[in-house]
Amino acid sequence: MRVLIVEDDFTARRMLKEILSALGDCDVVVDGREAVQAFRLAWEEKHPYDLICMDIMMPHMDGNTALEQIREMEREIGIEGSDEVKVIMSTALGDPKTVVKAFYRGGATSYLVKPIDKRKLLGELQNLKLIA
Repeated sequence: MRVLIVEDDFTARRMLKEILSALGDCDVVVDGREAVQAFRLAWEEKHPYDLICMDIMMPHMDGNTALEQIREMEREIGIEGSDEVKVIMSTALGDPKTVVKAFYRGGATSYLVKPIDKRKLLGELQNLKLIA
């Protein structure tokens, strides 16, 4: 499995990398702009991501905007539906509007509230059929 971790908080980044690097190759970026660039580069190298774990609140470009651009790139490539990269959005926010925006406007696959719990994250990966 190839994973892109998009997180501006050092502690959260480190924790996600510790959990996910045991399951596959992990790349780490710190904002939405870098996420879009990394996603594009992965496709150009013909080694796309299977999973993106992305924070919503980040500097330069937030996670929702980055996800919208990633989904647009997928449409341009001809990727749709179950073939889209699985995206787990995370945030410390408890605002229901943020969740709705991530799911319905951005096309997130799943959503977790911070702090991320290892069991919940692994459970989501199982639900998404990324791990057994």
